[in-house]
Amino acid sequence: MRRHAIPDAPGDDVLDRVASLAARIFRAPMATVTLVDDQWVRCCAAHGTPAQTRPSRRDVSLCAAAADHDGVLVIPDTDADPRVAADPMVGGVPGVRFYAAAPMVTPGGHRLGSVNVMDVRPRQADAEELGALRDLAALVTNELELRLAAARVVAAEREMRADAERLARILQRTLLPPALPQVPGLSAAAAYHPYSADEVGGDFYDLFPLDGNRWGFFLGDVCGKGAGAAVLTSLVRYTLRAAAVYDPDPCRVLANLDAVLQQEHAGGAAPPYCTAVFGVLEPAADGFLVTLAGGGHPPALVVRAGGGVEALRTEGGQLIGILREPRFVQVSTRLRPGDAMLLYTDGLTEARTEAGSRLDEEGLAAYLAPAAPADADDLLAAVHKLIGSLGEGVSDDTAVLALSVPVRSTTAAPQEPWCRMTTL
Repeated sequence: MRRHAIPDAPGDDVLDRVASLAARIFRAPMATVTLVDDQWVRCCAAHGTPAQTRPSRRDVSLCAAAADHDGVLVIPDTDADPRVAADPMVGGVPGVRFYAAAPMVTPGGHRLGSVNVMDVRPRQADAEELGALRDLAALVTNELELRLAAARVVAAEREMRADAERLARILQRTLLPPALPQVPGLSAAAAYHPYSADEVGGDFYDLFPLDGNRWGFFLGDVCGKGAGAAVLTSLVRYTLRAAAVYDPDPCRVLANLDAVLQQEHAGGAAPPYCTAVFGVLEPAADGFLVTLAGGGHPPALVVRAGGGVEALRTEGGQLIGILREPRFVQVSTRLRPGDAMLLYTDGLTEARTEAGSRLDEEGLAAYLAPAAPADADDLLAAVHKLIGSLGEGVSDDTAVLALSVPVRSTTAAPQEPWCRMTTL
């Protein structure tokens, strides 16, 4: 009974209907569905008599005898059978005189209980009635077996979902840097907001040292979800880093990535593609010079120290990995003390507001302008708050990378060994 998770209290609609049907077939005033364990008999459905909320002892119950009986048990007159006098339903209220029951036996031979019909007067039962009672007991057994199977499927699905969520979290972490390196004179912060806990997304970002005291950074989004997106994300991140070491010019880096993805498509499979922004940070006397190239990606936003938000647009930059001769566009700007820059994936700007319209780049800029976040952490906190306020309007993963120049900072170049260690 514990294995089948059978209810030990009345109120099961399906079993109540079985009890009602059994009484109707026998034209008897009472019928029950009872369950038997090693010590007690419990009534889980009843017709014509109040269901017993308290279990009765197995050793004195008619139902226990029926569950152990091979085939249908029939007692035409309980007064003529001294073995059943101890049953409280016989010796007390309602004073049962006729009793018929069919055991509920699982395919594995487990005896769960019985379907019982009772009357307060002695009587006989014909073969058709007894056959119907056997069928009802089999129907209840099948119902309980189906519930057991369904419960096991649900439990297995929950376990698989939990495993999938754990695996997705682990896999997602491997696709993102565990921590951003410390860049002298710069504050950096990043976050990944998954839309689904059990599915790996294709959003990515990174910040890493280049030659001398320059630094490379990128953010993007590959097509698809799941394992395929994870493989593609890993390829894109590795290619961007390798291409930047070979030649850090942002447009050339994206062109090299495009060539790799085009080669992946040469086998005839569906074309792997992505959108991305790649940039180079170069220390300057008053902050950092930023050179940025985009391929089909939303523009980066610069929040100026004096107020206002500027979009670094790379109009004309095309999706990476699809077109035969793609065109990439780059722009430059300076980040001065108090300035901050935000890179994001389109899961943020394609989210829906309460009014039902897309947030888009203009809406994001309008949201950030009044707050004028002072540094990367503040900018990230503002975006996190925005995503929380959008609620169900968010329908995709979002990756965010924020860079800022502290108001009081130095831009002295780090020693080479320290710079190397940050890449480990």
